[in-house]
Amino acid sequence: MSKLRVATIGAGYFSRFHHDAWSRIDDASLVAVCDQDAAKAREYADRWSVPNVYTDVDAMLDTVRPDLVDIITPPHTHLELIRKTTGRKIPTVCQKAFCTGISEAEEAAKLAADAQTLLVVHENFRFQPWYREIRRQIEAGRVGTVYQAGFRMRPGDGQGPRAYLDRQPYFQKMERFLVHETAIHFVDTFRYLFGPVDAVMARLTRLNPVIAGEDAGFILFEFANGVRAMFDGNRLGDHLADDRRLTMGEMLVEGSEGTIRLDGYGRLFFRSFGTNVKSEIAYERNMEGFAGDSVLALQRHVVDHLLQGTPVVNTAADYLANLRIEAAIYASAGDGMLKTVRDDSFAEGAL
Repeated sequence: MSKLRVATIGAGYFSRFHHDAWSRIDDASLVAVCDQDAAKAREYADRWSVPNVYTDVDAMLDTVRPDLVDIITPPHTHLELIRKTTGRKIPTVCQKAFCTGISEAEEAAKLAADAQTLLVVHENFRFQPWYREIRRQIEAGRVGTVYQAGFRMRPGDGQGPRAYLDRQPYFQKMERFLVHETAIHFVDTFRYLFGPVDAVMARLTRLNPVIAGEDAGFILFEFANGVRAMFDGNRLGDHLADDRRLTMGEMLVEGSEGTIRLDGYGRLFFRSFGTNVKSEIAYERNMEGFAGDSVLALQRHVVDHLLQGTPVVNTAADYLANLRIEAAIYASAGDGMLKTVRDDSFAEGAL
């Protein structure tokens, strides 16, 4: 086929970034939008010139018969929707947080494997241009031997009784929030940058009493190559940035030859070991769309796989490693102990 016919399920807040990205991929065509709320589906269809609008998923799948389905709905809906798409052998991209937990995710991965159908988790942080450039710098030896890294997540959107209600209100009801919804991005990104994880240790807490889950905490990662990384997350605090959701915080990668720092504007700075002079790292980044156009980059990645047979990352089966690490994080937060993990799906050459 020369062009993929793409149907989407979900017309909530974040799906605008998916629809916008699909509209900018030449060899993909949006053919249908489905949402329980017909008005929302129609609004998205009108905005991106999508010819078909549905409120019933089965009707859309059977009538339109798309080449690819993009599921952009909350986690509790994922497994049943995946059952519908894999049952029809339709390649599928599913938004994270992936399902409600490890058991549902394992079932979803099995459904895809049994159907011999592609199921990719929409985990776009590793596609953000600053992380791609950090990896390039590490692989080029710029920082030497990597010792440690840290990310301070400070989106500043979690204060008060209206926290998250204007954008993604289901956040307030998630019993597992900071890690399952947000830090999971950095589980995947840390693995992309530093390799397979050996162990984790965590302390988690809830600062805003109006939400059900945790919204702040520390997670220590130990990697097979000896690197250690700290995720320091607090959704109530903020950081210096015009758009605090662009990077959601700041990162530091420290090595024997120098240090790379990511700021809230997506800029990268390098300082050589033993000096006090920093210089900005020039690299190409598209600031259109979400977070350096990472949604488009991921969707482009899936399209290339389906049309050209290029390798693909974060299939559901591979993504289970992230969720096993997530489960270990929650277990550690529960008893305060260091937890070893099984990170056996890591691909050394993965994007």
